[in-house]
Amino acid sequence: MNASETLPQVLQRLLAAQRYAVLATESGGQPYTSLMAFAVTDDLKGLILLTERATHKYANLMANRRVAVFIDNRENVGSDTDAAVAITALGEADEVAGEECVCLRDAYLARHPYLDQFATSPSCAILRIRVRSYLVVRHFQDVAEWRVED
Repeated sequence: MNASETLPQVLQRLLAAQRYAVLATESGGQPYTSLMAFAVTDDLKGLILLTERATHKYANLMANRRVAVFIDNRENVGSDTDAAVAITALGEADEVAGEECVCLRDAYLARHPYLDQFATSPSCAILRIRVRSYLVVRHFQDVAEWRVED
């Protein structure tokens, strides 16, 4: 990581490099996490996730659209304590439809072409996380927040 990078530059770099994230939802006060393939919009305002409608995560999202999405670059080595960067995106999830659905699915498949059959299934929901803010942790305890502008 370059010390002169701005938070948006750190976000762009890490989100471009990582392909998987942990989605956190909740139901009845119980947290629920899911490992998810994701894509990000160019303006960093949205994360794109896909899921089958017949899942716990989908039911949780329909009941409570507030989510956290965790993405990091750790390598499971001792130097991660100082070198790893972790991002938590906070926002709301919406299922998209129509033309927007096609555009977001295309962006997702550009990043994950091996998921084509899954992404085009009629039972698959295209979700957009409207990110309100990103919490960025660097150097173990250096925490900064970047708020997404509307």
